[in-house]
Amino acid sequence: MRFEDTYLNDNILDALDDMHFDECTPIQERCIPEILDGHDIIGVAQTGTGKTAAYLLPILSLLDDGGYPKDAINCIIMSPTRELAQQIDQAMQGFGYYLDGVSSVAVYGGNDGNRYDQEMKSLRMGADVVIATPGRLLSHIRTGNVDLSKVSFFVLDEADRMLDMGFSDDILQIAKELPTNRQTIMFSATMPEKIRQLAHSLLRNPVEVKIAVSKPAEKIRQSAYVCYERQKLGIVRSLFKSGELSRVIIFSGKKDKVKDIARELGKMNINCSAMHSDLTQQERDEVMYEFKSGHKDVLVATDIVARGIDIDDIRMVINYDVPHDAEDYVHRIGRTARADREGAAITFVCESDFFRFRQIEKFLGKDIVKNPLPEELGDAPEYKVTEKKASHGRKRHSGKNAPRHKQRGGKGGKKSQSRRSSSSFSTGSDK
Repeated sequence: MRFEDTYLNDNILDALDDMHFDECTPIQERCIPEILDGHDIIGVAQTGTGKTAAYLLPILSLLDDGGYPKDAINCIIMSPTRELAQQIDQAMQGFGYYLDGVSSVAVYGGNDGNRYDQEMKSLRMGADVVIATPGRLLSHIRTGNVDLSKVSFFVLDEADRMLDMGFSDDILQIAKELPTNRQTIMFSATMPEKIRQLAHSLLRNPVEVKIAVSKPAEKIRQSAYVCYERQKLGIVRSLFKSGELSRVIIFSGKKDKVKDIARELGKMNINCSAMHSDLTQQERDEVMYEFKSGHKDVLVATDIVARGIDIDDIRMVINYDVPHDAEDYVHRIGRTARADREGAAITFVCESDFFRFRQIEKFLGKDIVKNPLPEELGDAPEYKVTEKKASHGRKRHSGKNAPRHKQRGGKGGKKSQSRRSSSSFSTGSDK
């Protein structure tokens, strides 16, 4: 399906033409018409499938067509992290290039007082689209800076990540401020029971759209080291001695462990930085700038980087700990071998992780190559998995199928009224 064949309005299509986006991705093809038709949506899709555009494009098209309150907040988009909020805001600027009357503001923590004052001013003036992290938006609600009584669209992006980060109560609190007749759109990479419960409490007769988790790119050389916890730093030292040093991300699931790893790597004279949720926004920006610009060789990070931050030239991803599930594994190693490059993904597997790692291998449909430990590290545990219960936990509108012949001509082109069809695009990470 091409965007040209959808019923998005002309101003949106002009912007997509300028950005050289022609064809919809599957999540967009299935979600765009349902959103245009006013349905609540629960979409299950991993990062990189184009879900940001799947909800932004139809919402912006509807807002641009008119009929919504002026000088009022019409859309709230919730994001688990500042980084994703910034990305959504950047996508909004691109898609909305030809939209004269649709304004937006990104609202997230970790900024100075000047930023907060700017957010407050935009919220009080009624920005059409507010992209926010839960804690920051609640702060503005409590201080009376924001009126959400006229919101028509409520979007939860990466809902599973928000729940994992403890934002469930915040989201429910924010939802109480919204009109009951709003349209609610929820996206999640996974669909555990807690997400279904949240969806049941927030959505009305939602259309469920599920896009299967794709397998990792073929150009990623996947392998693993079966090891004891105490041997992991030795493996890292050995890998970097062999020359695989620059453009590396090391993932760990806990921020305290990220700090410890970065400190130990520093003792090895490895040029690295740590990225975790304790950093201020300015510190995060500095860390990412240093890594992207090549001033740092290694980035040690929690999963905050696995979802949403777009870096094309990563040569190696090291899973210092086995990810929680197959989806997280795919997200992490998907940072490498992008833009037709090759890359390596190495996972350290301790005895306590055997079951989870075997589930990842089952999802991939193959055994991941097990590398021999460097001789100086001694013997490794035997990789042996007993099949037991895991203890770690975790109507389509028929529409009109005829192509729409739109009158081109940039801002001066004739606007279409929003009509319904089927359509979806992906840029880099998830725009």
